Formats: sequence, C-alpha cells, structure tokens
Amino acid sequence: MQVTEHSGNPTGDLTYALRKVCKRYGDGTAAVHALRDVDLEVKPAEMLVLLGPSGSGKSTLLNIMGGLDRATSGEVWFGNQNLSSMNDDALTQYRRKRVGFIFQFYNLIPSLTARENVELVNEIADDPLPAAEALELVGLGGRLDHFPAQLSGGEQQRVAVARAIAKRPAIMMCDEPTGALDVRTGVRVLEALVEVNQRFGSTLLLVTHNADVARLGDRVVRFLDGGIRSIESNSRRAAPSDLEW
Repeated sequence: MQVTEHSGNPTGDLTYALRKVCKRYGDGTAAVHALRDVDLEVKPAEMLVLLGPSGSGKSTLLNIMGGLDRATSGEVWFGNQNLSSMNDDALTQYRRKRVGFIFQFYNLIPSLTARENVELVNEIADDPLPAAEALELVGLGGRLDHFPAQLSGGEQQRVAVARAIAKRPAIMMCDEPTGALDVRTGVRVLEALVEVNQRFGSTLLLVTHNADVARLGDRVVRFLDGGIRSIESNSRRAAPSDLEW
C-alpha cells in the first residue's frame, strides 16, 4: 500500500498527517537515526497497529505523535495543528486535552486506590468520565477501593486503561500495553482497548512486537530500521480472544 502524498494542511478527514519525519540522536558519525523520512496518515477512529522489532522506531514515532518528544525534522499534523511548530506550553495542553497514554508498566500510585488513581485525571481533563464508570468499562467495577498491591498485573493495567479513557481522549497511545502480561490477562486489556475504540470513537495507536496482535487493527504499519517497510489493511479485525502469543 502506498502512502498518499499530501501538500499543505491536512484535510478534515485525517486525524494525523506525518511528512518526512526524522528523529536523530547525536551528531556526526556517532548519530543514531531512530526515524528516517516517515510519511503516515491516520484516520479518525482508526485502530492502527505499529508493528516491528525492538529498536525499529515504532515507540519513538508514538512518542512524537503523542507530544512526548519532538522530531528532528519533518512535520507532524494533528488535524489542522502543526505539532512540530508548537511551543512547549501548547504541546503540554495537547497532551493533556487530547491524548491518553498507556505504557507497558502501569505507573499507578501505590498509596491510592483504583478509583483515586483514575480520579487523578480530574485535574487536567475538561469533562472527565466518572472514575467508577471508567473502571466499570474495563471490568473493575467491583475493585474500586482496592490498592494496586491488592490487584493482579492485568487488573493494574486495566486501571491504567481506565485512567487514560477517563480523559475522554481523542487519541489513545498504547506502547506495548500487554508486554508484561500473560495471555489471559493480556486479552482482557486488549478487550478494554477495543471497547474504548468502538464505544467512544477514539483513534487508537497500538505499538507491539507481537505479529498476531496486528490482527486487531484496521491497518498494520510495519517498521524496520527506523522506517516504514509496509502498510497493510486487515480485511476484518480479529477479536482479542482469537489471538495467540
């Protein structure tokens, strides 16, 4: 599949448009090129899987699209906003208002209950989803007042999912969210992410090194050596329960 060329600001039917995005660490002969001339378009409410081995550039790209890092060169458009030219304050507001992040490690505060961990987003979200509703959505309605130490790894990750979706984000950025989980608990986390994508219409970007997880996406972007090797469409999205790993 070829990436459609586009000039000027992205049209309203795209969530993201990336043009010749590069990321370099260091200079001269010691420079490390994490991304090389990446072009990519992402549609609203799309579930996009970024697939590739460790060090291929997929997490670096996710961090740039999420406003956690900046490209060395190229442009990253979110709607009609050029993230590449935003100052730090504007980029912080973009992250707070638009993006929900989920990482491999849960980053929960151990002294707070599941409900209280989710309620942390009340301080930055304009119209947050009630914590109890967000936790019910990920199947933890009966664990609201449990502390992280009282929850399994899969339950802790689902609290992290609930915390992200409580912002009602336009974008969900998921970096290896099942990487530390066994098959059964990983499926539960993926089911929660699919539910968020379908129920709220959030655009979901999922980084993984697991080829079978790629079957979940509308499209699969395959990375190798800092570039996009191919972009493929799935004829149908698989259910999390159908996956093997």
